Amino acid sequence: MSEATGDTRPVLVRVNHVHKEFTHGARVLRVLRDVNLTLHRGEMVGIIGASGAGKSTFLHCLGTLDLPTRGEILFGDTDITKLSPPQLASFRNKSIGFVFQFHHLLSEFTALENTMMPALIARTPTRTAREQAESILTAVGLKDRLQHRPGELSGGEQQRVAIARALVMRPQLLLADEPTGNLDTRTSDEVHELLFRLNREHDLTLLVVTHNMELARRMPRRIRMEDGQLVDDLRELDPKAP
Repeated sequence: MSEATGDTRPVLVRVNHVHKEFTHGARVLRVLRDVNLTLHRGEMVGIIGASGAGKSTFLHCLGTLDLPTRGEILFGDTDITKLSPPQLASFRNKSIGFVFQFHHLLSEFTALENTMMPALIARTPTRTAREQAESILTAVGLKDRLQHRPGELSGGEQQRVAIARALVMRPQLLLADEPTGNLDTRTSDEVHELLFRLNREHDLTLLVVTHNMELARRMPRRIRMEDGQLVDDLRELDPKAP
């Protein structure tokens, strides 16, 4: 698939000729096949496609949770496929946020403590980590829920904490894999609006894998993945319009 971008914003990520293969005995399973993609700062992109098309695998490679078999993924001038495991962990912690279908919050910790985790892992002073976490939790509408544990929160509130945790390090890129897959329609709409607002207010680059066609239709750029390849890339005329 060739890219005709027309986007004048700075480039954040370039994916060049990425392949991902898994070997099982003599069998080779080709999950990603020559994937190419350019993401610009502040862009919102939805990836759609059937189950098994390679969407989540691509997201994991882009987020350094897995590495491609071959090809390169450039953040600025840094090819993340060349980084050592410790370098990858540090880069991931500081530059990329993740939101999944399940919130993956630690049940014994409060919303505030869960949100502080990435900052504490990065050895941010506790007071600073707390201030950062309180600020982002307030931004996602949970100012009055800081001391509540996940079991005391609704599904939508749990996912808001997960989003806050993903953003506490002020990453350049937020990757979301079916972020509202476990939520009802009303709560899903609220989370979608939150993501759009965060994009506008923080110039956050957002890449969302979704089966929710209502959400996909609202994304300024929509890409379809089929059999491990990006086969369609549709853009609206206004790159900032949700």
